[in-house]
Amino acid sequence: MLSRTNPEPSGRRQKLPHQRWQIAPLQAEQAAKLAQATGLSPLLSQVLINRGFQTPQAAQVFLNPETQAMPAPMDEFPDLAISVEMLQEAIANQEKIAICGDYDADGMTSTALLLRALRWLGADVDYAIPSRMKDGYGINTRIVDELAEAGFRLILTVDNGISAHAAIARAVELGITIIITDHHDLPPELPEADAILNPKQLDESSPYRGLAGVGVAYILAVTLAQELGQIQGLTKQLLELFTLGTIADLAPLTGINRRWLRRGLRLLPHSELTGIQSLIQMSGVSEDQKALKPEDIGFKLGPRINAIGRLADPEIVIELLTTTDQGVALERAMQCEQINQKRQQLCEQIEQEAIAFIEQSQLNLQQERVLVIVQPDWHHGVIGIVASRLVERYGVPVFIGTYEDEDKEHIRGSARGIPEFHVFEALEFCKDYLGKFGGHQAAGGFSLPAEHLEAFRKSLSQFAHECLQPEHLKPLVSIDAQADFTHLTLQLYQQLDAFHPCGIGNPDPIFWTPNVQVVEQKIIGKGHLKLTFSQDNQPIKMTALAWRWGEYFPLPSRVDIAYKLRENTWNGNTAIELELVGIRLSSAPPSLTQKAEFYHNERRYTCSLSEALNELKIRNSEGKVLAIQKGQRIGLLGLTREDAKEVDVTQPHYYQLIKAATRALELS
Repeated sequence: MLSRTNPEPSGRRQKLPHQRWQIAPLQAEQAAKLAQATGLSPLLSQVLINRGFQTPQAAQVFLNPETQAMPAPMDEFPDLAISVEMLQEAIANQEKIAICGDYDADGMTSTALLLRALRWLGADVDYAIPSRMKDGYGINTRIVDELAEAGFRLILTVDNGISAHAAIARAVELGITIIITDHHDLPPELPEADAILNPKQLDESSPYRGLAGVGVAYILAVTLAQELGQIQGLTKQLLELFTLGTIADLAPLTGINRRWLRRGLRLLPHSELTGIQSLIQMSGVSEDQKALKPEDIGFKLGPRINAIGRLADPEIVIELLTTTDQGVALERAMQCEQINQKRQQLCEQIEQEAIAFIEQSQLNLQQERVLVIVQPDWHHGVIGIVASRLVERYGVPVFIGTYEDEDKEHIRGSARGIPEFHVFEALEFCKDYLGKFGGHQAAGGFSLPAEHLEAFRKSLSQFAHECLQPEHLKPLVSIDAQADFTHLTLQLYQQLDAFHPCGIGNPDPIFWTPNVQVVEQKIIGKGHLKLTFSQDNQPIKMTALAWRWGEYFPLPSRVDIAYKLRENTWNGNTAIELELVGIRLSSAPPSLTQKAEFYHNERRYTCSLSEALNELKIRNSEGKVLAIQKGQRIGLLGLTREDAKEVDVTQPHYYQLIKAATRALELS
C-alpha cells in the first residue's frame, strides 16, 4: 500500500483529472427563506433551488412525493386499456403467452416481473430472450417463428420491440397478437403491433415519461391484476423488481419513478423474494438498513445481474428472480457472483488495452470531438462498461466496437455520450452506414459492416462538430454549493435523506471546498485513493475516498475539491466521509486568513477573515460567533453552526459591529 503525508510533488508535471467545473450561482437570500420554510439547512435549500424547486410548495412536493396527485396510468397510456383486455382474454382462454425480454438488467427484471404476475393470475406463460452474442438486441424473426411453431398466440415484448419492424410484421403475418412494452426512443415510424406501451409517446411533462422498461411492465401487471381483482399480495413482489430494474438501468429518478422507488428501497432489505434475499446476502449489502440506497443496487446488486446478461445465460437471472426454492436461489446468486468477478477482470483488461491504444495513436480528440475505437478479440458483453469509463476519462462521446467474426467483416459496438451529445440522434445521423442500432440520449448499441468503419467515423465526427464545442470536451462536474468543513455534520447528512433516492435526473448534491490541505493520502484496493483533508485554522479533518484515482497519486498539497457526502460506520461509530468527484489545483495561496482583536461598545471581540471562503467571523468573550459571507445580507449567529440562527446583518447593531471588525483587520 502506497502512502504519503503532506505530499509535495517535485520534478514532475502534476497530473490531475481533466475536468470542467460548473458551479451553480449562489442565491443566499432565497436559500435562507426556503430554509426557514422547510427546516433544511441553507446549504440544502440552495440545492433545492438548483434543482428548480424554488418555492416552499414545490420543495414540499419534492421532499414528500407521496403528497402529489398523480394521473391514473389508464389516462396516460392510450393502449393500456386494450392491452389489459387482450391479456384478460388470453388468460381466460388459456392461450399460450410468450414474454420476449432482453439480456440487460432492465430486460431481465421486466421478464421476471411479468412472469411472476401472469403466473399469479393463472396465465399459461413462458419467455424468450435473444442471445447477446448470436442475435443481438431485441425480438427478431427467428424468435417469432419459433414461438409460433410452439403454439404461442400472444407475444408481449418487454424493454424492446419499438424498432423491430421486421419481427413485428412477421408476428402479424402469422396471426399472433403482439403487445410492445418498451421505453426506448421512438423511430420515425412505429411497428404495426396490436398495442404499444411506451412512455416516450407521452407528453414530456408526464410523471410517467421517465419509466424504464420494467416500469412499463409494472404498470401493465398491476393494472391487469387490479382489473382481475387479484392484486392482494402481488404488489410488493412486483415493486421490488421494479426498484431493482429501474435503478440498474439508470432510469431518471424523478416523477413516478422517485415516488415508487422510495417505497421499493424500503422493502428490499426484507425482501419477500427468495432470489433477492440470496443476491443481497452474496453481494455484501447490509440487511440491517432501513432502506437500500440506489448505490447498493447500482454498484452491488445491479452489476451481478447485468454480468449474467453480458457473459452468460439470462435464464440464470430469470430463475433467480422467480424461484421460491432457497437452494436454487442461493446457487443462482453464487453464479451471478462468479460471473461478475469474470466481468470485472475483462473490463479492467479491455480498459487498459483501450487506453494504451489511444495514447499510442495520439488521437486528437479536440479535433475529432468523438472517440471511435474498434479492436478484435474484445468481449462484446462488456465493452459498454468500458465505453462509460473512457467517457469519464476523456470527456468525449465514445463509440467502441469489436469484430463479430474471424474474418473481421462485421462490427458490433456500444456507445456512451456526454450531456451535450445525443447518442440515438448521432446513430440516426449515421444510419446509412449501419445495420441495426438503437438507444437513447445517453447510450446506444449498433452494428455495421467493417468496410463502413471509416465513413462511420467521419460521419460521427461531423455530427459531433454540429453539437459540441471544444469546451464541452472535458468531463463535467456540476457543483451545487460551496461548503465549509464545519457545515458537514451528521445533522446535515440526515437532512440529505429527504433528497433520496438520488441518481440520474436527481443527482446526489455535490459540494466544493476551496484551498484544502492534503494531510495524508494512500492508494488502497485496486487503484483507489484514501485521503485526509484539513482547512486552515480549523481543527476538523475530513477523510475522503477517490475511486479509481490511483494514477493521480500523489496529489499536490493544496487543492480545491468537489465531493458527495457518504456515511461510514465502523465499530459502532458513524462519521461523515467525502467521496471525491472533482479536484483541481487551488488558486488560493496557502494561508489567506487575517486575524485581529478589537473592542466595540466596551466589549472585547476577536475576528478573522478567510479570503478563500469569503467569510468574516466575529467571536465575543462568551464564544458566540457571527459568521458572514462577503456580499450577503444574512449571517449565522451561535455557539456552533448546528445551533446557529440566521440574522439580518444590515440591522444597525450588527452593521456597526462588522464595521468595527473590518477596521481592526485593516489595521492588523
